[in-house]
Amino acid sequence: MSQTPAWVVFGQRAAYLPAADALVLADLHVGRGSASDERRDILARLRGHLDRFEPARVVVAGDLLHATGSLPAGVAETVGAVVGAIEDSAAGLRVVRGNRDGMLAAVGVSATDSVRLDDGTVVCHGHEEPAADGDRYVVGHQHPAVTISGGQRRPCFLYGPGQYDSADVLVVPAFTRLAAGTPVGTLGDGTAVSPLLTPPAGYRPIVVSNGETLGFPALGDLDGLLVGARGYET
Repeated sequence: MSQTPAWVVFGQRAAYLPAADALVLADLHVGRGSASDERRDILARLRGHLDRFEPARVVVAGDLLHATGSLPAGVAETVGAVVGAIEDSAAGLRVVRGNRDGMLAAVGVSATDSVRLDDGTVVCHGHEEPAADGDRYVVGHQHPAVTISGGQRRPCFLYGPGQYDSADVLVVPAFTRLAAGTPVGTLGDGTAVSPLLTPPAGYRPIVVSNGETLGFPALGDLDGLLVGARGYET
């Protein structure tokens, strides 16, 4: 079995679904860092994806915002710039509500619990059971990352063929670069907070490095090879 799904093209911290002509990213966590630096970084990488894929729609799979109490200075402006960049590319925007998105109305953004794309893919945040049935699922929330012995932590995707209700699942990494990420080698230690990642053993890490997509065997087969690995239950 292929380590990577044929229905997705992988970018840096984002996934493009050709059959749906949709770019999916998650966990921007706007407001986590200083406004100007955060805005510049997010916009530069987002525009790079928009130029590369020219998607008809962009779906944010939850946690567009980071703050849950009050909005830090500059958050509304950053969100407005993100929305503007997507509109300038002639793409439509859909936002899925994440567990940190209680203040979306304050930045003028409407959201839904899930988005079903034209190819049958359901996009949701992943912090709870999906609100809709799908042929496959794309989620965020977990911020997956890999750390190989002697190396640095890198964001990764997790691909689970047939892992949720017999459907494929793709977990995308956090789009913000301010999140360290959850090492996938520790997911068997009770940190798999997403119900779609229970159990995690059948999920395969996918790393995008220097434009190359690298697929790895399932986590259950990598036991002991990843830093922090504690073992997996099938």
